[in-house]
Amino acid sequence: MDLGIRGKRAVVCAGSKGLGRGCAEALAEAGVEIVLNARGAEALTVTANEIEARTGVTVIPVAADITTAAGRAAVLEAAGEVDILVNNAGGPPPGLWSDWGREDFIAALDANMLAPIAMMQALLPGMMARGWGRVVNITSAAVKAPIPQLGLSNAARAGLTGFVAGTARQVASSGVVINNLLPGIHATDRMTALDGPVAAAEGISLAAAAERRMATIPARRYGAPADFGATCAFLCSQYAGFIVGQNILVDGGAANQTL
Repeated sequence: MDLGIRGKRAVVCAGSKGLGRGCAEALAEAGVEIVLNARGAEALTVTANEIEARTGVTVIPVAADITTAAGRAAVLEAAGEVDILVNNAGGPPPGLWSDWGREDFIAALDANMLAPIAMMQALLPGMMARGWGRVVNITSAAVKAPIPQLGLSNAARAGLTGFVAGTARQVASSGVVINNLLPGIHATDRMTALDGPVAAAEGISLAAAAERRMATIPARRYGAPADFGATCAFLCSQYAGFIVGQNILVDGGAANQTL
């Protein structure tokens, strides 16, 4: 399916692996040039080279911490005119409500709320002036069904969701579409990090902990980054112009909801 975005330019944050890489690969397969960001230069360079070799599109790696002003400036300088923005950042650590102090919340807000807002504020004016743009924010299924041990993530991503709800409706008339993608449990490093403590606490293997968690998902498996990336690419396509300010779950049916 031709998504109608060949020749566009995208910034994909936290794109060297996991869900970010899945999005970058799907966009590159659709003919989109990629400005690929992540903190680790080595893994980022490998990923950029692999995507470029496989798809033939230009992939520009920018090793920077997108949660900092300096990191965002580096990405924006390398990117130039941007048609598509995929906001993404690793989630904050799990814990109990009583574990966290002010600095923990500030760090979570910087990474998962304020950084994506800053990227949108930087790039939306250009998109609006050109009359076309797409923004996909990778948030979390916790926005729809909060996860008790991920309170920092619940709070920060809910704040971003509130910002997008109003902003998406303000920019839609200029041809700019903003939506959020809410991943459930996917086969990424993040899930390994969450399964590890469970396995250690209960004296079981990592595989057994994963199998137990999979049993709670109607699809009976973890999601694949490639599937997630394909959904992201569609939301960035010419066909998504009437999908505005939505929160789209990609969770294998794990959130037990009617609406």
